[in-house]
Amino acid sequence: MLQSRVARPRRLAVAGIAGALAFSLAACAESQREAEGGGEGGTFVFGATGAPSNFDPFFASDGETFRVTRQIFETLVGIKPGTAELEPELAKSWESSKDGKTWTFELEQGVKFHDGTPFDAEAVCANFERMYTQEGAGSSPALAYYWTENFGGFADGKKPSLYKSCEAKGEHTAEVKLTRFTADFPTMLSQDSFSMQSPKAMDEYKANDVKAQGDSFVFSEYARKHPTGTGPFKFDSYDEANGTITLKRNDDYNGEKAKIDKLIFRIIPDETARRQALEAGEIDGYDFPSPSDWDALEKAGFTVEIRDPFNILYLGITQKGNPALKDLKVRQALAYAIDRETLVSSVMPENSEVAKQMYPSSVDGYADNVQQYPHDVEKAKQLLKEAGHSDLTVELWYPTQVTRPYMPNPEAIFGAIKEDLEAAGITVKPVSKPWAGGYVDDVESARAELFLLGWTGDYNSPNNFIGTFFGTTDNQFYTGASPWGEDLAEALDEADSIVDAKEREAAYQDINRDMMSKYLPAIPLTHSPPALVVRPEVEGLVPSPLTKEEFSTVTVSE
Repeated sequence: MLQSRVARPRRLAVAGIAGALAFSLAACAESQREAEGGGEGGTFVFGATGAPSNFDPFFASDGETFRVTRQIFETLVGIKPGTAELEPELAKSWESSKDGKTWTFELEQGVKFHDGTPFDAEAVCANFERMYTQEGAGSSPALAYYWTENFGGFADGKKPSLYKSCEAKGEHTAEVKLTRFTADFPTMLSQDSFSMQSPKAMDEYKANDVKAQGDSFVFSEYARKHPTGTGPFKFDSYDEANGTITLKRNDDYNGEKAKIDKLIFRIIPDETARRQALEAGEIDGYDFPSPSDWDALEKAGFTVEIRDPFNILYLGITQKGNPALKDLKVRQALAYAIDRETLVSSVMPENSEVAKQMYPSSVDGYADNVQQYPHDVEKAKQLLKEAGHSDLTVELWYPTQVTRPYMPNPEAIFGAIKEDLEAAGITVKPVSKPWAGGYVDDVESARAELFLLGWTGDYNSPNNFIGTFFGTTDNQFYTGASPWGEDLAEALDEADSIVDAKEREAAYQDINRDMMSKYLPAIPLTHSPPALVVRPEVEGLVPSPLTKEEFSTVTVSE
């Protein structure tokens, strides 16, 4: 059972797929800053890499939506700032039954939503029931992504659900029942999609009124204009024409109040334009500066905050399309062909690491004695010969128009891997598509043969990494077409259900060994530390290894 904190600091949370929206910087940025002043009580302007999909975190999976909603909403459990460690948030403590299926949450008292309604056990249950009873477009994996990934099915019973029920046992005591034990509960509740939202506001502004329209969705008035949480900032406005989102300080916040009056996000998809806006004083900071700019930015007096790596970049391999890729020797040849040491030293950011398995060593279940694949061109050629594929031809996919925490320069990474594969006698056919213009959809639909992709962990859990990748056989690797895909999925499901922590750790270590020796469904490449940059006048920003910062502690001095 976790005990209550003395203060209620804000938490760090999850990221997903970022959108994009081109726009021109508003000319009023600098004059607005002059009028509002700096320091405590001033304005912090952040350059975002893309537009939010909407402002209802339940219907989101992208990092740019969560970057905004994280300032507005809070979750029952949180993550200690600057770490991946669990801590209380809206729930001051919790405990479970012996079988891990019934969880009792004791809630913070005196907390109110931005509309003045109380946050209590009834509100907690209203949120869970709202998520569980989604229908139509609202229950599609494209919208309810984190629910389906973590809880599974809905009240319609079409698929099994981890969630069973929620009951208010008192004004400030909520009991949540699950259908089975999972090692990821309640940590999974730290994810932004499970933020607590005002039942009154969701009802008044018809939060569930979301409709599919072709390949996109039309969101409710709540999701567009009235997101209502308990956090240190309130939603003020979204000027889509100028790409500007404005939040204001919540003066009735129950915890330590935000130090700035106003928080503005300016959407600037182009990284060079973000840097120029920073240099011109139009914004106070931005995310994912190019590693090649780090030194110049620091010499110019800006503060480059380098996060701890909590991610994985991998070369994905589909089991559909190219029959040669179904052969383990061919996949092992690919692994031996890639010079990951040189990739880290010449292409990736400073302090990057060669990845030896599909998540970083800080995550539970990491196995030190997995099979390794040092760069060995002759070994790669020999394996291809043994497999009867000395003349192997592959498609190698990479994304454009994107910068990801684990993939700061996709084209350069692609170029290095292409050169390595060709040195082993492999013919490479390049395929590139815009990140938000077909690449992600095609990869997730297993249309790519070899592809570059990665993942930033939502929290410290092997299931959040390899469970997300291989927990089902209908995945981007199309492991259902392999003779081992079902075995891997079943092993992951069994490991997640083990109550004893030591036994569960050992089970995940065994899975990691098998993945690197028997299966090799993907080739782990690197773990890289993404950065963000701010003006020297900005203080109080705590970098997150999850790449998701809170801005309530930030001050901007003149």
